[in-house]
Amino acid sequence: MLRPALPHWLAGCLAIIPLLAAFTAGAQAPEPAQEQAAKAAVTPPRILVNSGAQYPEQALKERIRQDVTVVLLLEIDARGNVSRAVPEAPQGHGFDEAAVAAAQKLKFEPARRGDTPVAVRIKFPFVFTPPAPVLVGRIARHGSQSDAPLANARITVRASDGSQRTVTSARDGTWRVTDLPPGAVQLTIQLAGYQGASLEEQLAPGEETRLIVRLAPETAVAPRDEATPEEAPGSAMEILVEGERPPREVTRRTLSRQEMTTMPGSFGDALRSIQNLPGVARPPPFSGLLIVRGSAPDDSSIVVDGTWVPLIYHFGGLSSVVPTELIEKLDFFPGNYSVFYGSGLGGLVDVGLRAPKQDRRFHGLAQIDLIDARLMLEGPIFNTGWTFLAAGRRSWIDTWLGPVLKEAGFGVTAAPRYYDYQLMVHRHFSPSSSFRLLFFGSDDALEILNQSPTQSQPQFGGEFRFRTNFWRAQAVYKNRFDQRTELRSIASIGQDSFDIGFGSDYGNLTLTPMALRSELSHGIMRGLKANVGIDLNYGPYDFTFRFRRIPRPGEPGGGPGDVPVETVQSDDYFAPGVYTEFEILPARGTRIVPGIRLDYASTTEEWDFSPRINARQDLTSGFPRTTVKGGVGLFRQAPDPFEADPVFGQTNLKSNDSIHYSVGFEQEFTRQVELSTDVFYKDLSNLVVQGSGNTGEGRAFGVEWLLRYKEDDRFFGWLAYTLSRSEIREFEDYPLHLSQWDQTHILTVLGSYKLGRGWKVGGRFRYVSGNLFTPLTTGAYDATTGTPLEAPTFPPYSTRMPSFNQFDVRVDKEWTFAAWKLTAYLDVLNVLNRQNTEAVVYNYNYTKSSNVSGLPILPNLGLRGEF
Repeated sequence: MLRPALPHWLAGCLAIIPLLAAFTAGAQAPEPAQEQAAKAAVTPPRILVNSGAQYPEQALKERIRQDVTVVLLLEIDARGNVSRAVPEAPQGHGFDEAAVAAAQKLKFEPARRGDTPVAVRIKFPFVFTPPAPVLVGRIARHGSQSDAPLANARITVRASDGSQRTVTSARDGTWRVTDLPPGAVQLTIQLAGYQGASLEEQLAPGEETRLIVRLAPETAVAPRDEATPEEAPGSAMEILVEGERPPREVTRRTLSRQEMTTMPGSFGDALRSIQNLPGVARPPPFSGLLIVRGSAPDDSSIVVDGTWVPLIYHFGGLSSVVPTELIEKLDFFPGNYSVFYGSGLGGLVDVGLRAPKQDRRFHGLAQIDLIDARLMLEGPIFNTGWTFLAAGRRSWIDTWLGPVLKEAGFGVTAAPRYYDYQLMVHRHFSPSSSFRLLFFGSDDALEILNQSPTQSQPQFGGEFRFRTNFWRAQAVYKNRFDQRTELRSIASIGQDSFDIGFGSDYGNLTLTPMALRSELSHGIMRGLKANVGIDLNYGPYDFTFRFRRIPRPGEPGGGPGDVPVETVQSDDYFAPGVYTEFEILPARGTRIVPGIRLDYASTTEEWDFSPRINARQDLTSGFPRTTVKGGVGLFRQAPDPFEADPVFGQTNLKSNDSIHYSVGFEQEFTRQVELSTDVFYKDLSNLVVQGSGNTGEGRAFGVEWLLRYKEDDRFFGWLAYTLSRSEIREFEDYPLHLSQWDQTHILTVLGSYKLGRGWKVGGRFRYVSGNLFTPLTTGAYDATTGTPLEAPTFPPYSTRMPSFNQFDVRVDKEWTFAAWKLTAYLDVLNVLNRQNTEAVVYNYNYTKSSNVSGLPILPNLGLRGEF
């Protein structure tokens, strides 16, 4: 094995021998320098045949759309043939294999030493440039039963570089434009006797975009959506001609899958990424709460493809209840959302799940890190046309955190543990109709044994337990009957369970929700569309609670002398709702969406009427876009059964009310950079106050900025800042004071950059005003037990903890193989080990207090393999 390396150093030694001999022997004169140099000179090889390298299909499938250079180390024999080719620095994604294959076809004029052909080794680069986008389509007559083609239509395509191409549709209505640069293109279709059409598309390198445009006769009334996607099995993507449907809401923030999975500080969890958006406050540690625009967590809703779920995060907020791999899109509405969504005073998160992959192959995923492990498999169900997806995840933090806590003396019975599961089957019955069945659920549990209760709170001695779980079975049917009419129906049934215990106090709840939601959308005429929907919600429930009474605001907290009370309820709730909404487009760039919603709540036995209206106006035509927007709406939230309980709550309640006002604008600067600004005001009234009925009122107002660099082939990131204030008063004669959920300043700066060769690095910095708390003093003395009782100061939540700031880092490295890929990642929270204050605790008589810090630096290292 050492022999191939021997000539390299031996040749150097032998080269010295003739020189030594010439100086010592002197018997033979040296050759002239010119002749010696000529014999030693080497002529490099010259390329004769180079057919080039093909951009790899694997890179196109993996959506790699950029110039890539692969440098090969070539060994060329004395006949000019390539005997060996090795990448100097592998690039992955199929580029190395394509370069080596192209190198085998190279032909050189051999290198020469003097006049003699010799073998040499050289470096040879292959530059891969993604293929130009291709735009193909078909022109058809709108409303014809046979989808009759239209010939001789004039299609003008204006590319992003300003160039223009014009083609004419053939007899079968088809047309094709090649050699287009990537980016936005504007299309204009004209045909004598028919209404013209104008639209804009985004073209990506290496992709063929196919579309069909239906033109209506000039005398006919055409619906708004004239252009629809054409089923094209060989195309790289399917795209709506008029792009993504404009939002019905004033503000909707949507994240791509790439942004969700690699966002630093989120552990690759899609739903945790919501916490980086404007308007979302930082929740208390380990709570997993969603706090939007100063509203209480229970005021915001989470729906999964239209079905309400009780929670968004597992215990501790380290992971969400729906894995990122199943999420197609994530829409976040901080306020002023459509009447499509019902009860709620705060924000809303709509999680859209993807269907199983339709390429008739099996795909799988396995991932493990320091927090949890997950598996997923999807593929076809024989040749039935059905596809399936099955996934599961379980935390294993309990296997190593439990012993650590026990060693520290925390008396842990069971450390936090969670798992979730998903099973889906799906089928397309036609290009315009589909059906899906989904079964998913989640389970969280924690048990701690408190062997040293405090004097002031002896009731918390013994075991603390917490468990919550839910499951849902959901059926989704979609059908687009024609270009004007579309139906979407969602039916679901499930169960929610909740169990909590503090020593001798406990509570448990079981709820079986059943829901049916159906919406029919119909284009009445050009520029006018109606959405009509119905919601039916019903569910029996049982709960048992044994706790000390919850004090009214401003009253002293209970002590050892406070006797627990118990309630047992077995009943059901019924909450039907109907809504109507219109999408009005009176002029180019104008969109007005008025709607009304009517909901009945069995807890109030009343109907709630909720009118809303949103509007958007584009001030510019084409790029760059400038949009102003605004909206106002009434939002009603019925009290839950526990609030209406006669023991712990009160009867004769009404719904909580909130009026949302918002105005804003959106400005594009480049294709990637855009700025959005939103000013909001929420007027809260008829709020349910413990022991007092609907006596509460308040307000929340502020301004949100989001400067965003949209994801490209290398980078994504944004700067988000929220300046807000949330105030409340529990009784009419009370002054307004800061609510528990107020956070004045929320600043987030994050970004993620692809370094190349599979490396990706990102960082996130957050600065947030500290959480509010209520200072405590000694307000009374229990002579029976010798225990001081706490007396909160008024107004509550009058003191703010120190501000929170934290820097997080994420690093990913991806290796791509022929049939699978492997990713290693490291997500580190609180890299600078900042000691942020998360709570304030008191001594036994409330005369001294101290701050409790949150988590120190927390790394999460993991591996992920997928095929």
